[in-house]
Amino acid sequence: NDTGAGKHWSDNEVRALINIWSDEKIQQMLEGATRNKEIFEEIARRLMKRGIDRDWKQCRTKYKNLKYEYRALQKENEHLGNPRRKMRFYDEVDSILRRQPLGPSSWGCESSSLLSGTKNFSDEIK
Repeated sequence: NDTGAGKHWSDNEVRALINIWSDEKIQQMLEGATRNKEIFEEIARRLMKRGIDRDWKQCRTKYKNLKYEYRALQKENEHLGNPRRKMRFYDEVDSILRRQPLGPSSWGCESSSLLSGTKNFSDEIK
């Protein structure tokens, strides 16, 4: 039976996934979550409401691939100095990942857990 696991994502499907991913609530749930099946089930439900039939595993895989490709490009561009190649939906993924309270992207993802509570961050310093 064909589960569609290898089915190519159309641009509209990827845009819808990125749109849902950019939702503040989804970003907060994803931040620091190690067991995230429920989050991707919610993303799959939201896609279904838009007429896009993807299961949670497909959503998680696409999300991970987008992040991986983005980070690989960031690293490559840091070393080369000038961007030689660009991924599809780079700007959209860039705006989501930069919107998180990381500061410069070169800090890496480790610092996101340290700075996730920026509202209270100044209180902790006092």
